[in-house]
Amino acid sequence: METRNETRILEFLLLGISEKPELQSFLFGVFLCMYLVTISGNLLIILATITDSNLHTPMYFFLSNLSFVDICFTTTTIPKMLVNIQTQRKVISYVDCLTQMYFFLHFAGLEDLILTVMAYDRYVAICYPLHYMITMNPWLCVLLILGSWIISVLYSVLESSLVLRLSFCQPLEIPHFFCEYNQIVQLACSDTFLNDIVMYLLSGLLGGGPFIGIIFSYSKIVSSIHEISSAVGKYKAFSTCLSHLTVVSLFYCSLLTVYIRSFVTHNAHASAPASVMYTVLIPMLNPFIYSLRNKDIKRALKRFLTGKP
Repeated sequence: METRNETRILEFLLLGISEKPELQSFLFGVFLCMYLVTISGNLLIILATITDSNLHTPMYFFLSNLSFVDICFTTTTIPKMLVNIQTQRKVISYVDCLTQMYFFLHFAGLEDLILTVMAYDRYVAICYPLHYMITMNPWLCVLLILGSWIISVLYSVLESSLVLRLSFCQPLEIPHFFCEYNQIVQLACSDTFLNDIVMYLLSGLLGGGPFIGIIFSYSKIVSSIHEISSAVGKYKAFSTCLSHLTVVSLFYCSLLTVYIRSFVTHNAHASAPASVMYTVLIPMLNPFIYSLRNKDIKRALKRFLTGKP
């Protein structure tokens, strides 16, 4: 009982990506640049979709929401890591650690759900083009995003509340650059059976469910594209999905790499560098992936930056 009371004043140590002193300045510069690019790139996407009436469509509505989530997702982890490197302190309080873990789970789950919603949007656009604007009406778009927020909030609240029941033992060192759920649970002295069961169950539902939905959507999309007789028509239909398919592939491949690598090597510190892929790199690349091959986004960004109609 006494140990449980102590958890309210505990402090964790975030060991970061590397503990080598000579690499700290380099890591600070790299992650600061990546963070600034992520914020500015995603913010430009949001402003472009808001200010350009030609982008007031379901696809770009979902894209702007994805950009907002990417900003929040990156902000959950990187600023704290930068402060720790700059101040040469690795300490994070118990409350701050659980808060960071909650928002990380929330925005990671939300990103997964929005990518699924975007896959459904592309499915309707290609498989039922004549009914697209009727099916993907503003009310449905808002409900899909609102539903994604509600599900991700419930998911993160449930996972975080189960951590509150745990007691911890020294040393409280997290071999990561943020408070990752699995790493925190592994530090617990008390029984974590319930945490493990809920984690695997929710990971299966929130990870496997959307993934199956995306696979189903793209199987139907491929089938519809195959039925198009014109090669130009096939290319045009497929090109509307290419950016989203690239982001989905990067997101799920990086997640699988992190968890397979940590499982195979049994080295908790090995997952930290791999986690950079889906926590930092993908949110930074998303604006480039969606804008480089998209004439509408390019045109809107040019209008926004130059101020010309």
